[in-house]
Amino acid sequence: MPENLIAGPPPTFLPTDPKARGLLDAGTPLKEVAAACPTSSLAWALLAEQALDAGETVTAYAYARTGYHRGLDALRRNGWKGHGPIPWSHAPNQGFLRALRALSEAAGEIGELEEAERCAAFLTDSDPTAPLKRS
Repeated sequence: MPENLIAGPPPTFLPTDPKARGLLDAGTPLKEVAAACPTSSLAWALLAEQALDAGETVTAYAYARTGYHRGLDALRRNGWKGHGPIPWSHAPNQGFLRALRALSEAAGEIGELEEAERCAAFLTDSDPTAPLKRS
């Protein structure tokens, strides 16, 4: 049967990162998790969110950008071709999506409005159900 090209690419589901998840579940400080698991988008996203909460916008931007790029690397390794669904409902995808959301927020706060809008659109394009704001 021919491939359905109209439907678009299939969703990308990132694998679980058991080392990072274990460190986070054990309450390891976030900077230690990021140092031990530098490819973990979730560790960088959590650092970015923590920095945003503390009013450290430039630091948050740097953490979020790192998590975003680490996530792009992981997506590509898992078959993503630069577009297509990245479901928020799949927990391992949330590290990348949270880094993307934090990058949008931090970019907006430092006046990088084009980047903030581009990241927000990317988040919505990845999964329209992904929360655009942190709760």
